Amino acid sequence: MKKSAQIFSLLFTGVLLLAGCGNETAKEPAAGGEKETYKIGLTQYAPHPSLDAATEGFKKALEDEGFKEGENVEFDFQNAQGDPNNPQTIANNFVGDGVDLIFANATPSAVSALNATKDIPILFTSVTDPVGAGLVEAFDKPGENITGTTDNHPDATKQTIDFITKEVGAKKIGVIYNSGEQNSEVQVTQVKELAEKNDAEVVEASVSNSAEVKQAAESLVGRVDAIYIPTDNTVVSALESVITVANNEKIPLFVGELDSMKRGAIAASGFEYYDIGYQTGLMAAQILKGDKKPSEIPVELPDSLKLVINKEVAEAQGLELKPEWEEIAEFYEGE
Repeated sequence: MKKSAQIFSLLFTGVLLLAGCGNETAKEPAAGGEKETYKIGLTQYAPHPSLDAATEGFKKALEDEGFKEGENVEFDFQNAQGDPNNPQTIANNFVGDGVDLIFANATPSAVSALNATKDIPILFTSVTDPVGAGLVEAFDKPGENITGTTDNHPDATKQTIDFITKEVGAKKIGVIYNSGEQNSEVQVTQVKELAEKNDAEVVEASVSNSAEVKQAAESLVGRVDAIYIPTDNTVVSALESVITVANNEKIPLFVGELDSMKRGAIAASGFEYYDIGYQTGLMAAQILKGDKKPSEIPVELPDSLKLVINKEVAEAQGLELKPEWEEIAEFYEGE
């Protein structure tokens, strides 16, 4: 009996060891050092076409690099709906859920993500001033766990303000923005400096939420020759109210990015937000593959820049098109 008990004990121990090995094997990553499935948190500050396009571009780049939703990637998309209190909660939840990477779309989302973690890789886009926002030390010196793309091409604002002042002849430019958005403060400062160099003046109209945008636009009637909207998340999310005022009062409206131009502004100097989202996705793929760390990938500018004029809107807002503009801009005639 004693010998049988010893044999049984040895067999039982062996079964436990094999079971333990089986559990450990199940936790091993896929071949090549990569995980079976990655969980990526997508945090977007507000719902509007430019940010939406950037998110889509990010996901497409990952798909092209072999990270396909439903196969080896799970996305958790959270939209803060333009509420400044929501991005931090979203970021904290991502950290609590143990996501493998965070995609932060717009400055408030990026800042909140970095506040929440110094370990999980963060890739940002649609950020106007990543240095001023405290996300990175410099474009060529990203953080230990954060890098991404900026939507502030150094020539974009200048190209648009030059067009408004030199070609359209505006002397007073109304600017509507949310003074609580750090990215907007940076852009308004740029617009003031550029306008002053061209002997023009900026008339500010600040808002704190999207419900105030139409009233801000109406406050500029009779006081300005043109209106310029920077890439302000609050104002862009309520852009139709500005467009209505511009059309009714025949005030030329200009914007900071191409998606808003298509919605009802005369012109914008910019790039496709889908493209900078795609650039960011390629950066994320390098990190997920283990090829690079965020600290080894410099912050990138948009790859392309162009001035585009919306012919239909120019007519609606009383601006006569000049033949020579064909040499300095592309014309948009609807989709």
